[in-house]
Formats: sequence, C-alpha cells, structure tokens
Amino acid sequence: MTSNDQYVPRGAAATGPYAVDIGPERAGWTHSSLRVVELEPGGTHSFTTGDSEWIVLPLSGACTVRTEDAEFQILGRESVFAGVTDFAYVPRDARAQIASGAGGRLALAGAKCERRLPARYGPAPEVPVEDRGSGGCARQVRNFASADAFDCDKLIAVEVVTPGGHWSSYPPHKHDEHRPGVESELEEIYYFEIDGPNGFGYQRVFPSREGGTDVLAEVRTGDAVLVPDGWHGPSIAQPGHTMYYLNVMAGPGEEREWRICFHPGHAESTEGYR
Repeated sequence: MTSNDQYVPRGAAATGPYAVDIGPERAGWTHSSLRVVELEPGGTHSFTTGDSEWIVLPLSGACTVRTEDAEFQILGRESVFAGVTDFAYVPRDARAQIASGAGGRLALAGAKCERRLPARYGPAPEVPVEDRGSGGCARQVRNFASADAFDCDKLIAVEVVTPGGHWSSYPPHKHDEHRPGVESELEEIYYFEIDGPNGFGYQRVFPSREGGTDVLAEVRTGDAVLVPDGWHGPSIAQPGHTMYYLNVMAGPGEEREWRICFHPGHAESTEGYR
C-alpha cells in the first residue's frame, strides 16, 4: 500500500554521483533533503550548498570535509551499527569537497534555510544518545542534530537503531500542523539500513487528514520513506535483524523545534513505550 510515491526503493532516487538524491522538488515539499554519496578509495566529491545547510554524516568509512575557510577530519565508523560518528556542518552559500582515502558512504542531510551559520565539527563523544521506550519498543536514538543538541537554522536530524523484533516510531505521531507550543510543521525523510543479508523492516504512515499520506512499505537497506504529513509509525524490525534509520526534518516554522502529537487512539495505552 503506497500513495503519492512516498516509498522510495533503493536506486529509485539515484542521480549522477548520488545513490540517493531526494530534494524538495523530488519530494514535492519545500525544505528537507537527503543525499547519499559513495566514494571509492581515494575518491572525492565536490558540491555547492546553494540555499541549504548540510551535515556530512558518515554511514561507513572516514573522510575529510573542506570548505573555503575550514577543514575537518571525520573519523567516521565501520557501519551505522557500530555506534555514533562525528560529522561536519557545512553552511549555505558555500562550496565543499569530501575526500576519503579508504572510501566510504556518506549521507548529506540538508534543509533550505535563511541564516548562514559557520562551518563546524561535531565530535562523536558530544552526541546525546537516548534509550527510548521499553519492552518490545525499546530503541536507541542518537540525537546528533536534534533541535536542542546542535545549532542549525532549519535542519533537524537524528539516527534511530531498533533491535530485531522491536517497534520504534511508536506510538504513531505526527508533526504536520503549526500549533504554537503543541505541534510543529516538519517534512521528514526516513532512510533505512538493515543489519545482515536479506534483512527487512516495515514502515507505516497513515492519514491525519482526508487524502493524506498512506504508506505500508517493506523497507530494506537503501530504501527511503517520505513523510510530508500523516501519522507515522510503527517502524518494525525483522526478528534477528537490527534496523537503522536516519531521520531528516525541516519545515517553514520560525522556530526550529520538534513538537509532535501522539495518535489519540494509541498514546494512553502505550505510555511506557514512547
């Protein structure tokens, strides 16, 4: 069950140097972007940031990130399942180069923005790691660029690791309306990787309004799901296969904040699982 092409299987959004290239035009929204670039040993990739801010986040491997006035050595990691990683923030209206001596796969999480902040390094030890939920809904959230952990203009990005057989993004929640102090309007991308061969998971998004997004997708490594609106969750990991997803969010609100509303039919009975 899918609608509006919100399920993006691996390879469906590959363009030029990118294994994944999802921007506002492709997604049909205004702010959030995700690119994944794969570099061979000794490879480089150059890009201009335009009207967006970007975080260069290693999925696997290490790299050097250079801008006009800064250079960062990113130690990276063996895989997304190996733990948190350091990263680099690249501002809008800049030119950047990524180089990797041993090769690697790098995510570029982006958002259209207004302010031009300085290029910065994000150390791995400073990434807040949160154990969220309990029982079969226990999962790990790595808040490397959450609204209260790292300064950006619009971009919010986190990683979630869900053990095999567990549910995350539960209870179902939404953030598709601007309601001051209650809910923020954010476009969201889920990018998935599954540990082990032939691993898979499931992602659900269902309408919060008439004609809204309705997706039930079996997801595998390299797949993405777009959430322009709607209740999203659960994300379900196949038993025996840990599931990872990168969440990239941004929206038009003046304040950079993550405020969500839980589905009223699930929230009260699942208090311990949030």
